[in-house]
Amino acid sequence: MCLFLSLRQESLFGKKYILKEDSPYCVKCYENLYSNTCEECKNPIGADCKDLSYKDRHWHESCFHCFQCKNSLVDKPFAAKEEHLLCTDCYSNEYSSKCNECKKTIMPGTRKMEYKGNSWHETCFICYRCQQPIGTKSFIPKDNQNFCVPCYEKQFAMQCVQCKKAITTGGVTYREQPWHKECFVCTACKKQLSGQRFTSRDEFAYCLSCFCNLYAKKCAGCTNPISGLGGTKYISFEERQWHNDCFNCKKCSLSLVGRGFLTERDDILCPECGKDI
Repeated sequence: MCLFLSLRQESLFGKKYILKEDSPYCVKCYENLYSNTCEECKNPIGADCKDLSYKDRHWHESCFHCFQCKNSLVDKPFAAKEEHLLCTDCYSNEYSSKCNECKKTIMPGTRKMEYKGNSWHETCFICYRCQQPIGTKSFIPKDNQNFCVPCYEKQFAMQCVQCKKAITTGGVTYREQPWHKECFVCTACKKQLSGQRFTSRDEFAYCLSCFCNLYAKKCAGCTNPISGLGGTKYISFEERQWHNDCFNCKKCSLSLVGRGFLTERDDILCPECGKDI
């Protein structure tokens, strides 16, 4: 007898019934207890109907259709948008990206390439010069076209005057010639000069330290180099030079910059200290 109607002792003999968890139910009771409600028509999905489900939602087979064109989605691919089911054509027309190259729709489920808000079919995302697919390889955009790195270097990149290789990013210019930052180094110590103060001699670049050690005049007072760079002031007298701060009286240490002075052998003296010479 029907389990749900067992209190009324209704027999299932000769009638259609449904087993659930080894218990028999007449069709009416089964549908009242267990049938899902169709998302489209809101009616129960009877035991004799096919129940189609997607993400815990259910439809009659005849109600399972595209929200826009109403064509059946049974055994067909579909997409969901804001709880509505759409066939691939309607979804593509309404929501899918258009390929920046061929202008055709990029169908759902197909691989696409994206860059700065633009989309391409994978087969349309190619190097403008060699026409080969770029895929996931590095590329460089120029004038609304995309180039693979080898093609860009051949067509546009400047060549480093030192290593003769292409400069693809950054770089420095010295004497109107391009250099990689890592190639533009001090002639003597080979430290990078990019972003550092430097000077040159005979067209060769030097950091200030090396230039001073190699070529700068030495102060007669402290014997350190006088670079003369950046507005550094110094005193010159009879083939000898002094830093301004070092041009002092040998005896009393009075600064002699802008003052009269006397010499005694290699020493310089203020007039007061030298009056007995």
